[in-house]
Amino acid sequence: MKNNIYYRKIKIDTIDIFYREAGSKENPVLLLLHGFPSSSHMYRDLIRELSGTFYIIAPDYPGFGQSSTPEIKDFTFSFHNLSVVMEAFIDALELKDINLFVQDYGGPIGFRIALRRPGLIKSFIIQNANAYEEGLGEALAPLAAYIENNSDEAEQGARAFLKPEATQWQYLEGASQPEKVSPDSYSMDQFYLQRPGNDLIQLALFRDYGNNMALYPEWQHYLKTNQPKTLVVWGKNDKMFVEAGGEAYRKDLPDAEIHQLEGGHFLLEEHSEKVARLVEKFLMN
Repeated sequence: MKNNIYYRKIKIDTIDIFYREAGSKENPVLLLLHGFPSSSHMYRDLIRELSGTFYIIAPDYPGFGQSSTPEIKDFTFSFHNLSVVMEAFIDALELKDINLFVQDYGGPIGFRIALRRPGLIKSFIIQNANAYEEGLGEALAPLAAYIENNSDEAEQGARAFLKPEATQWQYLEGASQPEKVSPDSYSMDQFYLQRPGNDLIQLALFRDYGNNMALYPEWQHYLKTNQPKTLVVWGKNDKMFVEAGGEAYRKDLPDAEIHQLEGGHFLLEEHSEKVARLVEKFLMN
C-alpha cells in the first residue's frame, strides 16, 4: 500500500529545512539525500513506491529546493557544513538505524555523517555517488580545473554547469528512454539555480568538492572496516560519475550488491520502480 507524502519544515538553528515524509514510523527508516542540482523532488517516484514498506524522510539541503537559502556571508557553504546541518536534522527527527540512500552530493554528505556517527547507519544504498577516483568522468574536467585554479577562465568553465542546457544534459545524457524523463525535473532545478545569489552558493560547493576527493581514503577505510550492508544501483551511462565508480565499491565491500542499469546520472527518472524493488529485496531479506 502506498501512503500520502507530507511536506514539512523544521528549523535547524536559523535554517528552515524542508523535507518530504511518508510511511509509518513503525517501519524501517529510509533517509534519502539528494544530489546536484536537485532536491528531494528527485525522489518523488521512489517515495511513492516505497512508502508502504519504509518510513521515508527526504530533506532539501540549505540553498537547495524549498529549504532556506542563507546568504554566503551568513553561512559557509561547504560539504562539511551541509553534513553538520543534516546530522542535526537527523537528531531533531530522532532518526535511528538509518538505511541511507545517497546520490551525487548525498555521498559526501552521508559519508561524513557515517564517519562521525557510524552507529546511526544501518545500511547504504548508493546511486551514482562517488567515493573512488576511478569514478570521476571526463565531463567533470571544468570543475576539476576550477578546484585547482580560481581564475576567471576556470570560473566561467564551472559556471557552464549552472546553465539550463547543462541541467537538462545531466538528466537526459545516458538515459535509455529520454521520453520517460520529466521536463518538470530539470526545469524545477533550473528555477532554483537561477535564484539571486544561488550561483555563488553552487560555485562555493564546486570549489569545496576537492575536499571530498581528499577524503576518499577515509571513506574507503570506513567501508572496509565497518562493512556496512550496501546496495549499489548505478546509471552506467553517467558521464560524470562513470560506471567504474560503482564497481569500485567491491574493493572495500566484497559482499556489496551492485547493479549497473541502463541509465544516466538521474537514474530514478526512468527506473524508480525497478530501483524500488531492488531496495525492498535488499533491505527486507
